[in-house]
Amino acid sequence: MSEAAASDESALGDFTGSPRLLVPAGVAVGLGVLAAAVARGLILLIDVFTNLFFFHRLSSAHVSPAAAHVGAWTIAIPAAGGLVIGLMARFGSERIRGHGIPEAIESILTGGSRVDPRVAILKPISAAISIGSGGPFGAEGPIILTGGAIGSVIAQFGHLTAAERKTLLVAGAAAGMSATFATPLAAILLSVELLLFEWKPRSFVPVALASVSAGAARRYLLGLGPLFPVAPHPLFLGPAGLLACAGAGLAAGALALGLTRSVYAAEDAFARLPVHWMWWPILGGLAVGAGGYIFPPALGIGYDTIGAMLQDQVSLRTIAGVLGVKWTIWAIALGSGTSGGVLAPLLMIGGALGGLEAHVLPDFGVGFWPLVGMSAALGGTMRSPLTAVVFGLELTHDFNMMVPLIIAVTIAHCFTVLTLRRSILTEKVSRRGHHLSREYHVDVLETLFVRDAMRRHILALPATATVAEIQHARHASPERRRQRLLPVVAPDATLVGIVTGDRLDRWLSDRPASAPIAEIVEPARAVAYPDEPLRVVVNRMAGTGVTRLPVLERGADRRLAGMIGISDLLAGRRRHLESEERRERVLSLDLRLFGNRSRRAS
Repeated sequence: MSEAAASDESALGDFTGSPRLLVPAGVAVGLGVLAAAVARGLILLIDVFTNLFFFHRLSSAHVSPAAAHVGAWTIAIPAAGGLVIGLMARFGSERIRGHGIPEAIESILTGGSRVDPRVAILKPISAAISIGSGGPFGAEGPIILTGGAIGSVIAQFGHLTAAERKTLLVAGAAAGMSATFATPLAAILLSVELLLFEWKPRSFVPVALASVSAGAARRYLLGLGPLFPVAPHPLFLGPAGLLACAGAGLAAGALALGLTRSVYAAEDAFARLPVHWMWWPILGGLAVGAGGYIFPPALGIGYDTIGAMLQDQVSLRTIAGVLGVKWTIWAIALGSGTSGGVLAPLLMIGGALGGLEAHVLPDFGVGFWPLVGMSAALGGTMRSPLTAVVFGLELTHDFNMMVPLIIAVTIAHCFTVLTLRRSILTEKVSRRGHHLSREYHVDVLETLFVRDAMRRHILALPATATVAEIQHARHASPERRRQRLLPVVAPDATLVGIVTGDRLDRWLSDRPASAPIAEIVEPARAVAYPDEPLRVVVNRMAGTGVTRLPVLERGADRRLAGMIGISDLLAGRRRHLESEERRERVLSLDLRLFGNRSRRAS
């Protein structure tokens, strides 16, 4: 590696970036507009299928399945939709099954951010059929996967890296959510908390631009937000109100625990059935239909019910129906592998919990507790607390709710972190044999430098050394015989080259005593410098395959300063682990000092 290249790597800054990020950023702007159009198309398609299934007419007018009066046919209609979805998944693409977001995560983790173009077509159609036939889902999961699939397909036509493909996949997903809910900031936060697995300008800038451009395009395609406007709530609640918010957050955390476990209990039950998974959506559809027959508002997306909750226009019977019927049929349908999102159902069920709490907690205005319940249930179930807080604010444009939502969402998030290993989204990824960590922190290898970890007391061979001189030096320093890479230096300590321990042993065994070391010296394939972070060295080792590097002082003379290897990097990591796990009392309070001072003063 050249001195210039090494210097470039050690030019440290808060963030890394290059003009290359302008390429995906430019593509992301157009992708945002395209995703907004796709979101509009999906909503129209849902309305078309709802009219076909429940009103037997060809129309794109917005209607709710709950308004249809088809009697016992309500039971059969979702099953018919499930049949179509099962066939599409079996003979089209299995990737259309499920929430949508776990599939996007899996594509990023294992597929090099490559999504089959068929998914971009089949996913919105299957979601429209599922929801249009009464499925108790939201459109956001499918549009997130569809937007991500479009971004991935566009990226696959370009000469891009896997990281750039990932950025465009997530940009498309964020744009789809932004256009669906008119929540551009929440869409960006969801990308950061759930999909990007990094916090870098190369990913944040394109994702933010895609989300904003989709939000701007929504004005012309779907109208302006907020989706659920409410009257402003009190800015100050007092201690009793804040404590009540904490209690609501705890209840929402318990709800999130129950929701997650019920979905995967249903999935496990379906997995035990002696029939192919292609038929599961039919059985799930029968359960949906039975629930819809008992409680019609449980069918479909339920935006009208969510809006009514925020206006305190629902009865206790409706709240009980949502918490009982909607929850049950949603868990069964999702467990059956049909196509649909989780955000809208979580809002509806969380809002019902808040509506129930409104009868016992202090009154802070119309829709206060349903909004708290929605955001807290979302934050606890999806483990994306910042997204949940901002999502609630953007859905209503009531920014007086900032503090109550932060309290409730944080408590719900804490509850599920302590009681669940994974969220409702990442559990599905885990069940497919993958693992991901959603924690972000500064790597210790980024904060430690080579000078902090390198070995300075090493055996370096003079460039003029002979077999006899080397044998004498190794005999005088037996503790260094295990050194597996030996630098060869000139009289002024300038690096000449390197020799591996194995090659040196063979050379010493079959050469005359006067043979010079220069016979076997090789140039160093890679070196390190004292002022480089250990992260740079790790990347250099991975790129070259060399795991032991000579450390050189900066400058033209390339003077040897030490050596660094894998074991030295692990020592740096151990230092970080000790700082996290070792408990010690740094300060102590000696009350006797205060007593002595009092006596001296008297």
